[in-house]
Amino acid sequence: MITINLKPGAKRQAPKGSALAGLREQFRVIGERVRQPGLVLAGGAWLVVVLVIGGLYLRSQSRVHTLQPKVDRAVDDYRRYKTFVTMKHREEGVRDSILAQIGTISAVDQDRYTWSHILDEIAGAVPNFTWLTTIVPVAPSVAMTDADTVAVPAVSVMITGQTNDLQNYTAFLRRLGESHWLTGVVPIKTETVIDKNRPITTFTVQATFMRADSSRIQTVPILDATGR
Repeated sequence: MITINLKPGAKRQAPKGSALAGLREQFRVIGERVRQPGLVLAGGAWLVVVLVIGGLYLRSQSRVHTLQPKVDRAVDDYRRYKTFVTMKHREEGVRDSILAQIGTISAVDQDRYTWSHILDEIAGAVPNFTWLTTIVPVAPSVAMTDADTVAVPAVSVMITGQTNDLQNYTAFLRRLGESHWLTGVVPIKTETVIDKNRPITTFTVQATFMRADSSRIQTVPILDATGR
């Protein structure tokens, strides 16, 4: 609104009004000067966005600088433990291979010394004034150890011998029965014959090989056994 002062020399008094009216007038003047106020709003919005993004970027950089040493330590630990785990898996593979070979060797050894045990037990059971004439294998029978074990043929032997006293024969039977490697000791036949005008008792006994309990088996390392 335009006002004209009709009194020369008199000062123009500012129109009275509230402060809110003055602010409105100022915004109205600014609005008249700015032909497109939407651009001002858009510029302000972009300014706010730039300030927010800048603040987030600075904060992220600060956290990156703080966490970088921890990341470096974690990478070093990962590389070190990865090498350790790889070596552990390789050693476990070697261990499993060795255990498999030992199992195969043990399975072979279980049958390798069968006759050694049989002959050793029979020889240890022979009393004085008693001698053996033949030890021959008989037709194998099937023996089952337990429900989870595959049936394996049992090794049986027929023992023929002579003695000059019947008590020696009974002692031989008793010793065979006490053996931890023989079972099923059965007397088959006994008879008395005359040899050089002397009565001699001949006998035939059957026995079956039985693997002794592990507490009865004594083993030594291969190097100690071959070094003796």
